[in-house]
Amino acid sequence: MKRREFLKTSVTVSALAGVGTVDLNAASEAGGAMNREYYELRHYRFKSGASRELLDNYLQKAAIPALNRLGVSSVGAFVQQERSGSATGTEVRDPASVFVLIPYPSLASFAIATTRLNQDSEYQQAGSEYLQTPVANPAFERIDSWLMLAFAGMPKIELPSYSREKKPRMFELRTYESYSEVKALKKVEMFNSGEIDTMREVGLAPVFYGQALVGPNLPHLTYMLSAEDQEAHKKHWDGFGKHPVWNKLKNDPQYADTVSKIYNRFLVPTPYSQI
Repeated sequence: MKRREFLKTSVTVSALAGVGTVDLNAASEAGGAMNREYYELRHYRFKSGASRELLDNYLQKAAIPALNRLGVSSVGAFVQQERSGSATGTEVRDPASVFVLIPYPSLASFAIATTRLNQDSEYQQAGSEYLQTPVANPAFERIDSWLMLAFAGMPKIELPSYSREKKPRMFELRTYESYSEVKALKKVEMFNSGEIDTMREVGLAPVFYGQALVGPNLPHLTYMLSAEDQEAHKKHWDGFGKHPVWNKLKNDPQYADTVSKIYNRFLVPTPYSQI
């Protein structure tokens, strides 16, 4: 390629790259993404009968305090509840597992978290038993992880009073899969257009809503509801099913076929959970 042609091509590519960057930033600001949290949902899986003690000690004494020092607050840790009731969905049973919800204030904070933890001597010392565990005594079997963007209708985690005060409480973690990316986004829009507010109104006490960006089984969204106990949770769901706003939304043709499968898990917090 001649030098003149090379320079012309380089300038064109650079210009297009600049336009792309501006467009992406503008789209992010227009959608309010810069003011919305990012969530990492971690699922630690264990072999049947394995002990959680090593992981529990690591999360309580090393990981969660270190994340707090990085400005990451309200880190939740949960295990599966024995049994509950729900309006819809297929209940998934993960008795030998721990779920950890980490809310990052920005995508940048998520990106640098691992590096910052590796540089934190206090974290390294407190978590040494977990971090240096031998092959004969693994702390878990595998970790599944999802990165999610908070919905515009609920850009940050919300904790009810019983959660802030660490009173008895339970949670329902719900995942809605969609058969296409377009329909998945439409379901997010449905939540932002009244479903979130209705859930708040009837007492379902949502904790977070997240659009899955990275992880298995895309496209889907995941959200968490809460209650003081199972009986109250069922009562709140009954109120939601009868609410006129919900019935109007679910019968709106533009939101048809937005969900292909629903999965739910009933969880209780560990003693060291901040949610």
